Amino acid sequence: MTGVLVLAGTPIGQAGDAPPRLAAELAGADVVAAEDTRRLRRLTTDLGIELGGRVVSYFEGNESARTPSLVEALLNGDRVVLVTDAGMPSVSDPGYRLVAAAVEAGIRVTAVPGPSAVLTALAVSGLPVDRFCFEGFLPRKAGERSRRLADLGAEQRTMVFFEAPHRTEAALEAMRDVFGAERAAAVCRELTKTHEEVRRGPLGDLVTWAADGIRGEVTIVVAGADPAAAVATDPASLRAAVAGLEESGMRRKDAIAAVAVQAGIPKRDVYQVVHIDD
Repeated sequence: MTGVLVLAGTPIGQAGDAPPRLAAELAGADVVAAEDTRRLRRLTTDLGIELGGRVVSYFEGNESARTPSLVEALLNGDRVVLVTDAGMPSVSDPGYRLVAAAVEAGIRVTAVPGPSAVLTALAVSGLPVDRFCFEGFLPRKAGERSRRLADLGAEQRTMVFFEAPHRTEAALEAMRDVFGAERAAAVCRELTKTHEEVRRGPLGDLVTWAADGIRGEVTIVVAGADPAAAVATDPASLRAAVAGLEESGMRRKDAIAAVAVQAGIPKRDVYQVVHIDD
């Protein structure tokens, strides 16, 4: 018989938030694949358990190379528990490759549900939760980041992003430039930890707040677009919208793309309107 792959959620802050099954799964695993073996040891100490199986590291740098050996262990009947530093494996963390390979090999995949920064931030944000989308980390390069956000210009669902603390101010600035300074948002920092902070307000205000520096794990929640606030498609409105984005520092090409999404028309139509006098 083949083994079982268990995706185990770990606390995003306090060890007391660990799901009850986590300790039993870790203690009974034949193999524990951990994003950071040192954090795993601290977690097992907090949970008061000892690991009986072998421990292997499984992180972004070795994920591709280590997946085949873990699949082999599963095919040989091992129970493999996968944990990341915090939250659910494979959600902007290692795990997707192993899950895909296990499914392809006909191996059972199950989970120990646990804390999630995505859902926790969404719940405390004060923004609509009936429909939402998770966008993970934005690109690091400014141009790519602006283009990604431009593609989301007309997104009506509440959006959830992860971000590194040292890039949070730049991410908020890009969001302000694309979504508008008045778009409601929340920056959730160090969720469930001692220094937890949730800052809510318009993107313009959050940019000012973030200028003092951000520390800790960051999740950003942004309200979706208001259908009634879509950019009008008449030439004057389109040119004004593009000009406004350019004044905020966005390249004309990216500004045209963002306005096209917000107006719901092809980019070439906006381009022609903007360049009609060129």
